[in-house]
Amino acid sequence: MKRGVSAALVLLGPALFAGGCQGADASPKRPMGTASALPGPSSAEPSTVTAKGTFRPAATPQPGTTAFLYDSSAATASAAADLTLHSAGEHTKVTLAVTGFKPNRTYGAHLHVNPCGKDPKAAGGHFQHHPEPTATSSPSNNPTYANPQNEVWLDFTTDAEGNAKASADQAWALTPQHRPYSLVIHADKTMTEPGRAGVAGARVACLTITY
Repeated sequence: MKRGVSAALVLLGPALFAGGCQGADASPKRPMGTASALPGPSSAEPSTVTAKGTFRPAATPQPGTTAFLYDSSAATASAAADLTLHSAGEHTKVTLAVTGFKPNRTYGAHLHVNPCGKDPKAAGGHFQHHPEPTATSSPSNNPTYANPQNEVWLDFTTDAEGNAKASADQAWALTPQHRPYSLVIHADKTMTEPGRAGVAGARVACLTITY
């Protein structure tokens, strides 16, 4: 694998078409020059996007880095992730495979609104299909909005080798106007109780999704 990371985009349709989260900027910041400026498919047009890479230390990122490791105690130097988002009709399926994390440990994982950066907060808050209009924290901790039906939660528990897989099925489609731009892996399992819903500890790693 080349040093750094790579993100691949595969379009099946005719056009282009998330604890440690508190205090982050939840407003979407789309990267310049991406497909967000181009016409995208309607919800009826199937589209698949993949992002993958080996996480690199955020303290010393190389130019073009899109996968950042913020806590080296939570993953090995070879930790990597492979993420796929597939939208078709009014349905989205997200799959995640990780390798090189600490064995027999549960991590929180969600899709977030902004691309990753050297600062763990760069990814902003959780992506929500229906954003909470009156949220007073960033992201929302109201379980009406911070839940796995409205957000994309991909919590996983690693095996003895530090590998794991997770998936999420959502009853809504992603669009070019409203879609996530990163996967954030957190130190702990995601909480669900009111006032703590969506909290999952410190941000361990982040993978940018490029369209």
